[in-house]
Amino acid sequence: MKELPWIKNALLPLSWIYGAVTDIRNFLFDKGILHSEKVLQKVIVVGNLTVGGTGKTPVIEYLTRLLSKQIPLAILSRGYGRDTRGFIEADSNASAATIGDEPFQFYSKFNREAIVVVCEKRVEGARKIHEKHPDVKLLLLDDAFQHRAIQRDLNILLNDYNRPFYEDHPFPAGRLRERRRGARRADAVVVTKCPAKLPGAEKENIIENIRRYTRPGVPVFFATTRYDVPLSYEGGTVELKNVKMAAGIANPQPFAAYLTTRFSVTDQKVFPDHHNYTPSDVEDLIKNLKNDTFVVTTEKDMVKLKPLVVAKGCAARFAYVPVSVDFGDDEQAFAQWVKSQTTDRF
Repeated sequence: MKELPWIKNALLPLSWIYGAVTDIRNFLFDKGILHSEKVLQKVIVVGNLTVGGTGKTPVIEYLTRLLSKQIPLAILSRGYGRDTRGFIEADSNASAATIGDEPFQFYSKFNREAIVVVCEKRVEGARKIHEKHPDVKLLLLDDAFQHRAIQRDLNILLNDYNRPFYEDHPFPAGRLRERRRGARRADAVVVTKCPAKLPGAEKENIIENIRRYTRPGVPVFFATTRYDVPLSYEGGTVELKNVKMAAGIANPQPFAAYLTTRFSVTDQKVFPDHHNYTPSDVEDLIKNLKNDTFVVTTEKDMVKLKPLVVAKGCAARFAYVPVSVDFGDDEQAFAQWVKSQTTDRF
């Protein structure tokens, strides 16, 4: 439901207070009053100013593919939504419940290319990674733009094309975690979820708006979301026609729009972000499901739903759509920028 303008205006004074609190916190870190610790590995952070749904997971995956052959690396996440606490290194016993859905997705894809670790305290996580794996030279931190207790060598800020931070406000009138000026900590900005054909004039306008808040010379790159071939929960590609959408992600609208333009969507079930699925959820999803219809989810949902649907014996009725980030015309420039930064600093 679209927010009414008068509600946003009424909440603006609270946003000013929230923004002031984050300003004070950032000031204390900037002046060294609050301590930001340097760890033994080099650190790349992928984060945002906006709450959820800016495409951090595909960018972490992109960086893992790009850098893992050059530099021994680990992906370090807090493991949001898991049933455990503290430091855990993913292994063959890991699950979405033990390390969180996104870290488990990373481990499922990259267990041969990267170490995947969860720890609420990133500094502690970095120390323990060094103790166990002293050869690891680089940490990729997911969703840590505001986690300033750990120093970083590169800050990559993501900006959702559909919800630009430069038009938004802090909580509760908007969706920003801090004021727009937080973009000054970025070493690069990636505008995610762009249309496939973005006119040059619009790109220039976006860059101009972003650079009102970043440091001079910070590069801005543009990327789209690429939806890959649908895969069955049983493995292998699958032909889809009629689908029932199920998604527990921060911003399901783009996923719903993709499915609607390509398939006949018979129903949509939207769950809260990081939803912990239950057997009753599975029962509800397959209830009255016709023989020619698949339940289609995101990959993030699949890592949590798969054990349940396998136990239920209905994995053949479920499919998911992997997503990746596509830099299009900026592919070479972004890859060269990342490699140049890692070569020069690492």
